Amino acid sequence: MEIKNCRQCGRLYNFISGGYYSHICPNCRDVLEEKFQEVKKYIEEHKLATVVEISEANDVTTAQIERWVREERLTFSEDSVVGIGCEKCGVTIKTGRFCDSCRGSLMNTLGSVYRNTDSPKDNKRLTSSDHKMRYLG
Repeated sequence: MEIKNCRQCGRLYNFISGGYYSHICPNCRDVLEEKFQEVKKYIEEHKLATVVEISEANDVTTAQIERWVREERLTFSEDSVVGIGCEKCGVTIKTGRFCDSCRGSLMNTLGSVYRNTDSPKDNKRLTSSDHKMRYLG
């Protein structure tokens, strides 16, 4: 294990790679998770609240709220005027990183790349004449 400084409080902690909260210590992780639960409850009670109102009411940055929405941990209701921009085209979405259209095109692109790598390649069989020993003269 590696020892690192927490990005929020500066204390040393045992770094475990992977996951969103890997860059902060367990204490800060627990505090952030409590904040997440508060924000989630606030959104359930105030369905039409803006991101700024949610941020101010729960003492959380708007960037943190956006991060939770992009991770699909938070979702704005369909009737809400609040949303975030698709990372590819900028259209307003309620959760995730991409709109349905961009997600579909990305999946098609990745699917075509995957299909191209599965295509049989020219598998030349080496003949016995290819395995001869050669000498420099």
